[in-house]
Amino acid sequence: MLRDNHGRPIDYLRIGVTDRCNLRCFYCMPEEGIDFQKKEALLSYEEIIRLVSILAPLGIEKIRITGGEPLLRKNVMHLFKQLNKITAIKKMALTTNGTITLKYLDELIEYGVNQINLSIDSLDKQRFYKITRRDSFETVWEAYQKMLIRDIDLKLNCVVMKDQNIEDLIPMVALGEKDKVSIRFIEEMPFNGTGKHYAELEWNYKRILEHIESHYGKVEKLVDEKHSTSLNYRVPGFKGSFGIIPAYSRTFCGTCNRMRLTPEGIIKTCLYDDGVFNVKDLMRAGATDDQLVLAIQEAIGSRAKDGFEAEANRNNLKINESMSSIGG
Repeated sequence: MLRDNHGRPIDYLRIGVTDRCNLRCFYCMPEEGIDFQKKEALLSYEEIIRLVSILAPLGIEKIRITGGEPLLRKNVMHLFKQLNKITAIKKMALTTNGTITLKYLDELIEYGVNQINLSIDSLDKQRFYKITRRDSFETVWEAYQKMLIRDIDLKLNCVVMKDQNIEDLIPMVALGEKDKVSIRFIEEMPFNGTGKHYAELEWNYKRILEHIESHYGKVEKLVDEKHSTSLNYRVPGFKGSFGIIPAYSRTFCGTCNRMRLTPEGIIKTCLYDDGVFNVKDLMRAGATDDQLVLAIQEAIGSRAKDGFEAEANRNNLKINESMSSIGG
């Protein structure tokens, strides 16, 4: 079984399949975009399937397909179909911006996707446009409505940003009054492709909760799932719930059970590291399955204890990559 040098089991793999996205959310990338990877630089579907097949018997039970916008990658349904055949995988999740999700929703469910995280940072059309730089709110909102009526675990991801979408926090929580959905408020992180971030994060997880309770009063603290990155709550009487992810404060590192695979094949044992090694290069150099497992075990075996240590150990100390290139 995969276990890091701090005794934490690793059973969750996040797979970025593309760095391309049809939105330009300012907290993720510059308006002009980034230097997107060419097709040959990306892991092929066959390489991804091989890697998951190798890791599943070692304890990887959950995978999440991310991007960029993962559904932009050509023939991506083939990947979902093949991953669904790996019986050791118990949960397959998708993170999407909702702009083209409806086109694939039936197939996603057929191929075993049982959890979808829909990224939506505002319920106001004008604010949505300002944040994403694209006029796609109506399409994303329709996707949300259609997903609600399907048998799927649905979460909404909202990055909380000073002077941008604070007005949306209460309306977001209010969705849970009638909708069985989990709204997840995420602290803004420095992965915006510019290398710039606040000197101090004003809207951290504590202030987000205080803001919500200033409107609703004391909310009910829920029992967080094992390895949960979110602190979860419910307004009494609501069908849905909300969670707050201290992604910048990094309070959940002690129970982190995940590693990341970027679109070009870089293994990351922490969101805040700058990559441990490129597994794609090993595969294309002819590495055996045993050699791949050994390389991954060695990477996990020297894992930083938390995101602050991982950031301090970066070769490039300044974070200037885009979240789109990391894999969500």
